[in-house]
Amino acid sequence: MRRRWSRIFAQALGVPMLLVLLAACGAGTGAGTATTPSASSGPITIKIGSDFPTSGKDASAGKPSEDGAHFAVDQANANKTVPGVTFVFVPKDDVGPSGTHDGATGAKNVTDLIGDAQVAGIVGPLNSSVAQAELPVTNQAPIALISPANTNDCLTKETPDTECGGANSKIAAYRPTGKTTYFRIATRDVYQGRVLADFAYTTKGWKKAYLIDDAETYGVGIADSISAEWKTLGGTLINRSSVPGTTTSYVGLLTQIASTNPDVIFFGGNDSTGGILIRQQMAQIPALKNTPFISGDGSNTPAMAKAIQPLGGGPVFTSVVVDYKATTSATDFAAKFQAAYPTLGAYTPGAYDSANILIQAIGQVVKDGKVAPPKDSGDATGAKAFRQAVIDAMQGITYTGVTGTHSFDKDGDTTNRNISIFTLGDLTKNNGWAFVTEINAQG
Repeated sequence: MRRRWSRIFAQALGVPMLLVLLAACGAGTGAGTATTPSASSGPITIKIGSDFPTSGKDASAGKPSEDGAHFAVDQANANKTVPGVTFVFVPKDDVGPSGTHDGATGAKNVTDLIGDAQVAGIVGPLNSSVAQAELPVTNQAPIALISPANTNDCLTKETPDTECGGANSKIAAYRPTGKTTYFRIATRDVYQGRVLADFAYTTKGWKKAYLIDDAETYGVGIADSISAEWKTLGGTLINRSSVPGTTTSYVGLLTQIASTNPDVIFFGGNDSTGGILIRQQMAQIPALKNTPFISGDGSNTPAMAKAIQPLGGGPVFTSVVVDYKATTSATDFAAKFQAAYPTLGAYTPGAYDSANILIQAIGQVVKDGKVAPPKDSGDATGAKAFRQAVIDAMQGITYTGVTGTHSFDKDGDTTNRNISIFTLGDLTKNNGWAFVTEINAQG
């Protein structure tokens, strides 16, 4: 899935990290040829696109993520991170007619970005269902797409078998060229769901669970992972219901659930596709008023906290697939970011790091000088070669930023598997979420 908080953050790339980036990017490209960028060739403009749901019901998650990527571009220009290059940020909004994230809108957005030869890579999307629509397009371009928040297993893997194996494999559709062009710094749902189930069963001691998902890619995927781990642990899964995110009342379902007396209710989905409404309506059912509610990163939003915290009742827990300890050890990220932008979200730091990874890869290509950036927005031939060089550079990157240290496996997945758990907290701090614990998912 995806998402947010203002909590944890702490630093942009401080002086030490900036020096690392400058060292990686070099001081210049030297004398060039017709195909090599050089001082004599004049200023270079390179664009970085983004695709997030920045309006409608998803704005509280998507807009802070877009701002995180924008902030990285701002800093790269101010610090001249890649000498001789001016970066231009080109944001897109993937909210569709329904008022929430939309795959068709996302696919059109990345198609439009690809049409501008100076766009070297794209940060996003936030939602796995949008990634499903975008991956075939960006893979064929090819252009690097890097997400701070997608967690669905099948975007990159054919495991777990029950979800992504055999006839369920989507890899051929997502990678029509057979090559990796998609990267993500959020670890997969197989790990996030496992951590949530372990936290509920082992740490909290709850044994009987009811599971609801929103019937979307992310929600179903994380629910599958929770279900599998819950059964492995020996917990009782009373039942599971898939309910479309357009549902306006869960009262009937919740009344039925109440009669089964669950210790905890799990929800796979986003705040906008059921998270807020289910927890609000639980408060209307006396037998569920104090029942714990656990959801993944899709529900870790300012909107969710503001809607639920005043209701009281049972505890609410969410996860975010970031390294909380790394983010809090960065001493001034939050202050610097909020001096420029209004709200930190759960995936603001991730979007910031994703953009910086892309910038670092661009810097390596420019420094190497073997492939010149496109001459202008219409230079399709130059764009293809430059974009592929950026993809190649990203595959070999090791990057340390405000969400920890990331490198990528052959499928573009981060090797960082830290997952943080939060509960409702003070609405005036950290967007209403309080840190509980951080777990490194193994396996």
